[in-house]
Amino acid sequence: MNEPLPISQPTRLMVCTTCRAEGEPSQPAEARAGARLFNFLAAATAGDAGIELVGVECLSVCKRPCTVGLAAPGKWTYIYGDLPAETAGPIVLDAIKLYAAAPDGLIPWKLRVDAIKKGVVARLPPAPATPTLEPAR
Repeated sequence: MNEPLPISQPTRLMVCTTCRAEGEPSQPAEARAGARLFNFLAAATAGDAGIELVGVECLSVCKRPCTVGLAAPGKWTYIYGDLPAETAGPIVLDAIKLYAAAPDGLIPWKLRVDAIKKGVVARLPPAPATPTLEPAR
């Protein structure tokens, strides 16, 4: 990554480290596609206080590996899947920049590369700043 992200709203980048690429034989967890993607991103974001990289054992998107999630306080959370481990690193890094720049986390559709457009698994609304006890309507 060329320039660090702003620290005021750190972006949490979650990477499923147990994801296996389609057809990938059974192998130790550290050799799986998700772990390889995590290792690339760890090296690329080292020292960037604007990114909190978190390895997750499973994001339950096993039919769409490799899977990552983007989250930040007050922003929508995104889960992306179908990312090729060997080439997804730069795509994810670009998505993080766009996500960090969006006040609400909503990346404009026209700015998304195809892998991010096609890879959306889920979009979750921001968590409320204070818990609410009222039932949803």
